[in-house]
Amino acid sequence: MSTTVLNGLRDYLYGTLSPANMLWLAEQLRQYVLELQQQKPYTIEEVNAIIDESELQLAEGKYKSHEEVFKELLEPETI
Repeated sequence: MSTTVLNGLRDYLYGTLSPANMLWLAEQLRQYVLELQQQKPYTIEEVNAIIDESELQLAEGKYKSHEEVFKELLEPETI
C-alpha cells in the first residue's frame, strides 16, 4: 500500500472511530504484527512433505470438490 492510501485510511479512521475504538484497533494491529514476527517460513523439506501428503490424499480419494469447499465457506458455522 502506498503512503497516500495509508494516510487516507488513517484519516478516515480518525474521523469515524472513538478514542476507545482507536485504542482497541491499535492493540489488535500490534498483536497481529507480533504473531507475524513469530512465524517462520517453511523449509523445502516441509514444503515437499506437505505436497507428498496432499498427493497421497488425492490418490486415495480423500479430497473435497471446489463446490464442497465453497459451500462450507459460505455456510454459517453451527456450534
